[in-house]
Amino acid sequence: MTDLITRPLDALTGWIFEHFLQPAMYAAGLMDWAEDAIEWLEFGLFGLFSIAIVWLVCRPLEAWRPVEPVTDRGAIRTDIVYTLLTRLGLLPLVAFVFLASLQAWWEGTVADSGFVPPTLETLFPALREMPLLAFAIYVVILDFGEYWRHRFQHMFGWWWALHSIHHAQRQMTFWTDDRNHILDEVIAALWFGAIALLIGVPPGQFPLLVLVMRLAESLSHANVRLSFGRVGERLFVSPRFHRLHHGILSIADHGKNYAVLFPVWDWIFGTADFRRDVYPRTGDPEAPEALATGGWLRQQLVGLRRMGAALTGRGQG
Repeated sequence: MTDLITRPLDALTGWIFEHFLQPAMYAAGLMDWAEDAIEWLEFGLFGLFSIAIVWLVCRPLEAWRPVEPVTDRGAIRTDIVYTLLTRLGLLPLVAFVFLASLQAWWEGTVADSGFVPPTLETLFPALREMPLLAFAIYVVILDFGEYWRHRFQHMFGWWWALHSIHHAQRQMTFWTDDRNHILDEVIAALWFGAIALLIGVPPGQFPLLVLVMRLAESLSHANVRLSFGRVGERLFVSPRFHRLHHGILSIADHGKNYAVLFPVWDWIFGTADFRRDVYPRTGDPEAPEALATGGWLRQQLVGLRRMGAALTGRGQG
């Protein structure tokens, strides 16, 4: 299932490394870093691939039926910077590799006791013969985890100080998905990677899971007047459903529509708003102007200052 992505990616990685990166590293005496360089090159290429897929899906939709005209291209350019820094670094994959190393150490440590950490496939061996079903279950479980991470971002003051950067955007587009504080991104990557390892996601399927979740999140932020209908809106998160989460009224009402893929979590836990044909203005009116219109570095510094103030009980300013 993942061969359609991994094989071309591996081939392209090998070609670029052999013809460009390896000669440069050899000339600089850096061949001891060759294996690490290959891994980072593959991460970067996967990031470019994911950006291309998102652009090809979302950009035509925004041109087709935009909710609002573009009035602040500077704010969008800042969001593009966020996307490039986030997706070319591929923090979720880095976290997965890091946590996989820790898991390998832990499993080696307890091997003598005969204890084997349970995974979905060890609990339900039949899933080994049904990879598509296993993949779908992984998506559902990870989406449930993402729902609660998102709830916690709004629940804890120090975390909201970081996440408020995301909600300060008044000119929301599909690029806005990656508009997050770097510390928030690290926490999210570790959260997602840890859940994936706990349930036993195979390393070969992890990139595809990341791509599916990223595409869904980018689409939900798109500046497009699009809903999935009375039934579809209850099955999958649409741009309309998530725009209500970013709307001014939702923020004032302590938040609605936290789900990433499946609105069922919002329905179960009482945070769903299924109003149709409602496309509110976005942007947190209480956010400092720097978070709405400042550049990447300024937003990062303001976010850290606000988090520090929240942790010390001095408010967020």
